[in-house]
Amino acid sequence: MLIATISVSCKQHSKNYSEPFAIEVATVKGEKLPYTKEFIAPIAANYSATVQPRISGFLVATSFKNGMPVKKGQLIFTLDDAPQRANLLAAEASLSSAKAKATEAKRNYERAIPLARINAISQTQLDQYTAENLAAIASVKSAKQNLRNAQLDESYTRIYAPISGIISSSAATVGDYIGPGTQFSILTTIQSIDTIGVDLAIPMSEYLAVSGRNAFSYDNASLLSDISLRVADGSEYPEKGFYQYTRQSIASETGTIVLVVGFRNPDYALKVGQFARITASFGADKEYIVVPQRAVSQIQNISSVWVIRPDSTAEYREVTLGNTSGEWWIVENGVEKGEVVATTGLQKLRNGMKVSITK
Repeated sequence: MLIATISVSCKQHSKNYSEPFAIEVATVKGEKLPYTKEFIAPIAANYSATVQPRISGFLVATSFKNGMPVKKGQLIFTLDDAPQRANLLAAEASLSSAKAKATEAKRNYERAIPLARINAISQTQLDQYTAENLAAIASVKSAKQNLRNAQLDESYTRIYAPISGIISSSAATVGDYIGPGTQFSILTTIQSIDTIGVDLAIPMSEYLAVSGRNAFSYDNASLLSDISLRVADGSEYPEKGFYQYTRQSIASETGTIVLVVGFRNPDYALKVGQFARITASFGADKEYIVVPQRAVSQIQNISSVWVIRPDSTAEYREVTLGNTSGEWWIVENGVEKGEVVATTGLQKLRNGMKVSITK
């Protein structure tokens, strides 16, 4: 930055400005800075799980509060298990009976083998005992499978949270008949928000210009960095964001590519559906025209600087500003690289005022 002491003398509107005053100036320069892009988009859950009953039955209890966090494996719904327990007892009894018959068939078969060797029984009788033994073994296997099915059906009367997250309300209430084929085939949904996602829509032309690619790419992690989030009150979220993935298709109606970024949300401070302002560095650093922030005046949405021309006169310039970067303000239009702008005494300068720089 060029810093100088300026002695100002001006004769304007018949008034003498003979008393010098000191101001500082800076040279407008080009600075390589990250290309910072800003987005406003709603916050979305990382993913959701739909809770559906596997069997039909009467709902006897719910074990959660609508809109509150639940943990994976937490009991959330309980069905009347009387029919399933009856089937379970019947399956256990069938297995015991099958095992008893299998024991008898095995003994008969084992006795028949030595008798057949001495021709005490016919080969036909041995074949019969062999068949009965094999059938008994198969009956035991079938009874065991029926028992496992009955156990599964009984376990399905208790529905647990498949993931951790925020559970929504359920239309089904205690006493309703729920299950596949009923009006309550879906009980609720759970949104996983340990990590939240935000869609960043970027015009395809801008994406191609920044990425330097001639075709759409699915891996764009290298294009985004320094991802930050601000909520509606303007406060900055303490966690930095990260690239997650690129959506597979281009939005034909808007011609945009969507890059999805994520933010860790361990305390559930970010809510699904709320809008957030996302700022991210997009692509490689670019050279921008920058001036010190203190050189800029802003009044009623008009931004301006005082340019010190080569003939040592002050010139008022309106400028179009971009983003800030540290102590610098990016100027999109209004000044050129190498020009000199005032950084102090802005309120005292007048258009056309003659100045002299004392080093």
